[in-house]
Amino acid sequence: MSEVGLEGLVAAGAQPRKVADGCTWSEGPVWVPEIGRLRWSDIPGNRIMAYDPVTNEMSVHRAGVEFTNGRAHFGGGQVVQCSHGRRAVEVEDTDGSTRILIDRYQGHRLNSPNDIVVRSDGTVWFSDPTYGITVPGEGHTGEPEYGDRFVFCFDPRSDTLRAVVSDIEEPNGLAFSPDETLLYVSDTSAARRTDRTGNHHIRAYDLDPQQRWASAKNGRVFAVVSPGLPDGFKVDERGNIWTSSAIGVQVFSPAGERLGIVEIPEVVGNLCFGGPDGRDLFVAASTGIYLLRTEVRDASHVLADAV
Repeated sequence: MSEVGLEGLVAAGAQPRKVADGCTWSEGPVWVPEIGRLRWSDIPGNRIMAYDPVTNEMSVHRAGVEFTNGRAHFGGGQVVQCSHGRRAVEVEDTDGSTRILIDRYQGHRLNSPNDIVVRSDGTVWFSDPTYGITVPGEGHTGEPEYGDRFVFCFDPRSDTLRAVVSDIEEPNGLAFSPDETLLYVSDTSAARRTDRTGNHHIRAYDLDPQQRWASAKNGRVFAVVSPGLPDGFKVDERGNIWTSSAIGVQVFSPAGERLGIVEIPEVVGNLCFGGPDGRDLFVAASTGIYLLRTEVRDASHVLADAV
């Protein structure tokens, strides 16, 4: 496969460097701009970690957190996050207290919410595979109750939950295109099969950004990620997808062409953009966090800058 390369995306001469260590499996990073810190999950360690780029120090933000996974900025210093242990989506306030946002669908408990994004209209979108109730050390053993694995949209205004994607075997990472006309969702069903014959691709769905209850339509394979899985990913302001894999961060154009790879010496679980100007890429990879200076920001800046 020919690749264009990452010139203009990664800062000249920049190389990933490890800034945090000592975790079991790093996942769910988010930059919290109100405090200027990165926050992420050490899922088997059952704790939430924090990194301060000013002091270059890692700390335990909270322990005994019921196996949190993905998270997203919720405004005003709040963070919305997925809890495998509670089988719920919860909100963590600025004082560290948490409250459950949603934990049931049609009267049944959710499986184990995994990754999460917040749309510009305030709706909360999250994936609900079964890893937290089937994988030892990532939650509590349990049974699926509603009989499937969906991507959901929750509207806090009306306290309403709706399934928006139902054609993925194990929905995992998700993100919006810069204009929110596309929803990207990864299918990582290969992770639960010993022969790895399942899916390891990212799918794209069309959305109507003017509809608060936008249905995800015309699902199709956007890109196949190999080796490894597109466990978590982010979209930059130009529409490129930066995704986890077994060899590092793979970058795909909006057309699905692989542009290049940022090699990381550990398996990558997820990543996010952050830092004072939004151009620091924080990579959650197995035992810790790697930092790479880029020339782009998260896709969410496109709509925010237009306001």
